[in-house]
Amino acid sequence: MTLIEFIAAIKSKGYKEKALATLLYAELYEGLGSLAAGQIRDRMKSTRIKRADRINVSDVLARAGHYAHNPNNGGWSLTPSGRNHIRELLGLPATDIEKQQDVDKLQTVVSGISDPVIRDYVGESLICLKYGALRACVVFAWTGAIRVVHERMLTGNHAALNSALKKHDPKARDVSQVDHFAYIKDKTTLLAAQDLGIFDKAQKDTLEEDLNLRNRCGHPGNYKPGEKKVSSFIEDLVTIAF
Repeated sequence: MTLIEFIAAIKSKGYKEKALATLLYAELYEGLGSLAAGQIRDRMKSTRIKRADRINVSDVLARAGHYAHNPNNGGWSLTPSGRNHIRELLGLPATDIEKQQDVDKLQTVVSGISDPVIRDYVGESLICLKYGALRACVVFAWTGAIRVVHERMLTGNHAALNSALKKHDPKARDVSQVDHFAYIKDKTTLLAAQDLGIFDKAQKDTLEEDLNLRNRCGHPGNYKPGEKKVSSFIEDLVTIAF
C-alpha cells in the first residue's frame, strides 16, 4: 500500500491529520519510529497535497498537542493517543492494519513468482487471507512455500539430495523432479534441506513449527488460528522460504 492510498480517507482533512497519518504510515509500513520534519514534508509532497512544500511541519505537529512529540529534537513520532486518533480517522483498527500488512507482503510475493503453480497457490492464499479464511490461507501458503523449497533442492546435486532424504527416511523414494516430492514427507524435506545447506538449524526449526500449524489447519478439528498466529506464519514464510 502506498502513502497516497493510505491517507485517501482523510484527503479533506487538514495538514495536522495528514502529518499524523504520514507518521503512522512510516511506523507501520516502513518500520520507522520517527521522522524529521523534512522527511514528513517530502512524503506529504509525494501524495500531491496542495502547497505541501510550504508546510511548516514542526509548527503543525507542535500544534497537534499530545498527539505527537519530538523528544530532544530527534524526530517527530506519534504518542499512543495520536496513534489511536489517526487510526480512528482512517477507519483502521489495529487488527485491520496488521491484516493489510500481511496482504501486502503476500501480494509482493505473488508479483515476484514466475512459476505458475507456486503463484496460483500463494494467490489463493492471498484471497483466503482477504476474506478471513485463515485455515485455508495457511494451507495454501505452506503449499506454495514448500514447493519453492523443492525447486531449490533440485538445483543442486541429485545424488546428494537423495542421500540427505534417505538419511532421515530410509524408505524415501529417489527424486529427480518436483512431482516426486509428493511421496516425501514435508518434515523429511526440511531436515534434508538443512543438511544441504539451504537452511540453518534455526530456520529449519522455525519452518517445522510452521508445518505443525499447517497440519493443525489442514486436518479436521476445532482448531482455528488467530490473526496474530497467521501473521507470524506469513512473516516466517516470506523471510525464510520465499
